[in-house]
Amino acid sequence: MRDLAAAIRALLGVEARRNTRVRLGGNVFDVVITGAGLQARRAVAVMDQVQGRCGPVIEDPESGWLYWLVPPGTSSRWAPHPHAVCLGAPHTLTLPPLNRNAPPGPYWLRPSASDRLVPAGPLRDALDRFRPEPAPHAALEAVLGITG
Repeated sequence: MRDLAAAIRALLGVEARRNTRVRLGGNVFDVVITGAGLQARRAVAVMDQVQGRCGPVIEDPESGWLYWLVPPGTSSRWAPHPHAVCLGAPHTLTLPPLNRNAPPGPYWLRPSASDRLVPAGPLRDALDRFRPEPAPHAALEAVLGITG
């Protein structure tokens, strides 16, 4: 119950137009991190077709990353990928307010919807096809001490 309460408080913070830090994993979501360049935009377009409108995806223009919110547990099944890293618990992610859909700062490239996450299988296929750069591995290793 404590985890559920923390998740609800975090999501209410996002809805209340505050940046809100959430713990990945559990029953909420994991995150796939990729570069945010032209190849990533092509992957977003493919995922728009797959889902009827891709989502949710956060873009951070300062870091040059896209954060694809995927189903919880994805990180435990995600095989190493040359153009993406998948993280779950115990890592955290700061979500921008739900009404932020443009810079400055991180924003919702594809808005969060309560009924959907980005499906990991089709996302992986799109990333294999378009190979978004720069790959996040070295930057994440430097910041978090993790690889792959």
